[in-house]
Amino acid sequence: MKDCIQVGMLGLGTVGTGVAKVLCQNGASIAHKVGKPIVLKTVLVRDVHKERSLPQPVQVTDKVEDILNDPEIDIVIEVMGGEEPAKDYMLRAMKAGKHVVTANKDVVAQHGKELFAAAEEAQVDFLFEASVGGGIPIIRPLKQCLAGNHIYEVMGIVNGTTNYMLTKMTQEGLDFADVLAEAQAKGYAEADPTADVGGLDAARKLAILASIAFNARVTFDDVYVEGITNISSEDIAYASELGYVIKLLAIAREEEGRISVRVHPTFLPSSHPLANVNDVYNAVFVRGDAVGEAMFYGRGAGEMPTASAVVGDVIDAARNLYRGASGRILCTCFEDRPIQPISETKAPYFIRLLVQDQPGVLAAIAGAFGAQQVSLNSVIQKRKINGCAELAVITYEVPDSCVQLALSTMRGMSVVSEVRSVIRVAMD
Repeated sequence: MKDCIQVGMLGLGTVGTGVAKVLCQNGASIAHKVGKPIVLKTVLVRDVHKERSLPQPVQVTDKVEDILNDPEIDIVIEVMGGEEPAKDYMLRAMKAGKHVVTANKDVVAQHGKELFAAAEEAQVDFLFEASVGGGIPIIRPLKQCLAGNHIYEVMGIVNGTTNYMLTKMTQEGLDFADVLAEAQAKGYAEADPTADVGGLDAARKLAILASIAFNARVTFDDVYVEGITNISSEDIAYASELGYVIKLLAIAREEEGRISVRVHPTFLPSSHPLANVNDVYNAVFVRGDAVGEAMFYGRGAGEMPTASAVVGDVIDAARNLYRGASGRILCTCFEDRPIQPISETKAPYFIRLLVQDQPGVLAAIAGAFGAQQVSLNSVIQKRKINGCAELAVITYEVPDSCVQLALSTMRGMSVVSEVRSVIRVAMD
């Protein structure tokens, strides 16, 4: 047997640099945990001449074949991001008999089935703990520690950028545009923040979590998505007054044999464990029949937290190699579970309207809701804006389709100037 386990890495950006640091800094303890040292041999980069600050010398190359065709490399780490050529490189690595560790949520969410099939055929490990929640352990707990449970719900804050922005809006009363500019200045948000503020990043992560939790094939295209671009400081203020905070939640729930998967802003009761998850932190809340309720909390992104998850998977794959037990836990998506349409999901709603300030308007609004079987829990009228009255209502639990029909009716009513906000409310 070889005296060490050699690793190749695709990409040397923020996460890749963190992986190199962790493997070097904790090399001695990692060797004891595995049974032999793990050595980072070769890294794929775009520019081999670029100066890099690494804790130890490592061979760099701009030719992926130097890694995929090297018989001494046992494990390939993919941290280059994007769907292609990352997916192709991972498939080629597996075909060459190499174990693959990735942090790539885009590929796992969209092409997990193909990757798992390739891993099973090659009898290699395909591990992706870092694809959701950065340094938070959640993939392995769902696949292993909670495998004896029937999972009913997975709900989480899985995007640090939007959580930071909503926290600032809540704590400082700032508007969306101001908070976005600050997040971009601090490096929390990209120049094009669409993937974050539009909910797309969270939706990809939710597809992965739902697939594991419910043992079913859930893809990014199955997830209903709303972002936070329409959340205003007024919405935040109403939430606070009513005993809620607004969070962008990723929710996967079993609904009468079907799976509901959705990402959207939510009025979350201040007493809920997720309500106090602030700034760039992430958390995932799980409900199962045996475990009851459990929550996983920590930093959801960044160089070292994500590197922690990547290296954890590398150690797992290395242990399996050392003990000759690779390919133990492959795809667990063995159930065919239909996806529940968003129109059939049920929730209470917070709805904010601008209406004409005249007698009979409230009765007309109540009538439009009532015609679609939408019952009102509370109605608040606090202020006037440009001569119009602002109404804020919270409904009882109701199917989304009924709410949308009622809103469609109201948008055509002469007494309704504007439907300003429509936000789902989480049940206690």
